[in-house]
Amino acid sequence: MVELLAPAKNLKSIKAGLKFADSFYFGFEKYNMRMQADNFTQQDLPKAVKLLHDNSKRAFLTTNILFYEEELGELRELLELAHTSEFDAVILHDIAAISYAKEIGIPFHISTQANISNSVSAKFFEDLGAERVILAREVSLKHISTIAKRLTKTEIEVFVHGAMCTSISGRCYLSQDVCGGDDKFSANRGRCIQPCRRDWTVIDNQNNEYIYDGVRFMNSRDLCLIEYLPELIDSGVKALKIEGRMRDPHYVHWVTKIYREALKAQGKGEFTTSKKKKVGMWINELKKVYNRGFTQGFLFNRMQSSEHQYKSPTNLSHWRLIKLGTITSYSNSIGTVELTNGFIKEKTQLIVQGNSESDTYFPQQVRQLMVGNQSVQITPKGSESKPVKFSMKFDEPVVPLKDCIYLFTDSTYKHRKPTKGKKSSTPKKKKDYYKL
Repeated sequence: MVELLAPAKNLKSIKAGLKFADSFYFGFEKYNMRMQADNFTQQDLPKAVKLLHDNSKRAFLTTNILFYEEELGELRELLELAHTSEFDAVILHDIAAISYAKEIGIPFHISTQANISNSVSAKFFEDLGAERVILAREVSLKHISTIAKRLTKTEIEVFVHGAMCTSISGRCYLSQDVCGGDDKFSANRGRCIQPCRRDWTVIDNQNNEYIYDGVRFMNSRDLCLIEYLPELIDSGVKALKIEGRMRDPHYVHWVTKIYREALKAQGKGEFTTSKKKKVGMWINELKKVYNRGFTQGFLFNRMQSSEHQYKSPTNLSHWRLIKLGTITSYSNSIGTVELTNGFIKEKTQLIVQGNSESDTYFPQQVRQLMVGNQSVQITPKGSESKPVKFSMKFDEPVVPLKDCIYLFTDSTYKHRKPTKGKKSSTPKKKKDYYKL
């Protein structure tokens, strides 16, 4: 059975994808490749692992940067903490980290930072005792299959969705060189600030001509391989990894949900029978959350200039989580909400999410809607100046004054009550299946 691996920047992200992912990878507040993420404190790590294990999920600690001499003591302490916290494995790159993991006795996976691109490299790490190798993003489907066949014990993991570095699997010095010249902005220390996403002017001094003039020529589109899950599984891949430890919990929820649907279809033999329709639907759904446009990466060919996003450095989606109100009280499954944006109606699908002081995250359909003592199908419209109070039933406990309700919607949608007797003025969207 192939494993679906989801990213987490905090406990909310784990809760967001808990229903759909098989395992999660996340980092400590020091020594990981996403130092700008929330990350987990020493107190958080055992709590996160317990939550995952209680739900029959696996937990992987990522500490895949390179290490300096003065950091070796803390590195060993971190790996010992991972062992006592009962992580299922650690994701490593530095040989010192691998050496310590072997001494401590915790299973380890070799990070994509090791740029494993051929069977000899993969076999080297297998002989070192790696439980799994995470291949470089530059490896083609043909080569993935060859590598898998030449390993006897070690599993193969590949990225299937998320951000792509324009450099080789993140082994890049552009951020460090352009933005500071030291470790403060080093990609290899988890502190990349992505200058490759900017627009650049490049001049060929020898021929005195512009090569690029204000173009984002290094800004790669995001990886999306949902169309090729059957081929990846057939190649011998054992784990499919979603990138996104900088993404918000709703991103994790949405992307893992869509990939789980695709994997279920594959398991039932329904993926290829109506492939075009299903893949088009899944890609349209994936386009609703953060994306720079999609590419199949290096799966079949070397990436071309057409695989870059020249216009926008960030999100192309028009969909957003819109905050509607704050939960002000809660008792016996019923919560009171102060509505400050729009209206609420029965059966609307919401997201309940906490602020920085709350780990709450779950989807919620509106049920048992009450304004005052009266049951209603739709509330009056609330605003910041004239909030409306209503109550509803929540499926999970909430934290008053820290948890809020959100609507995931196209930003072009006018959040207003429909006029009785009139058809909605919101135009129907054309189908826009993305073709890889």
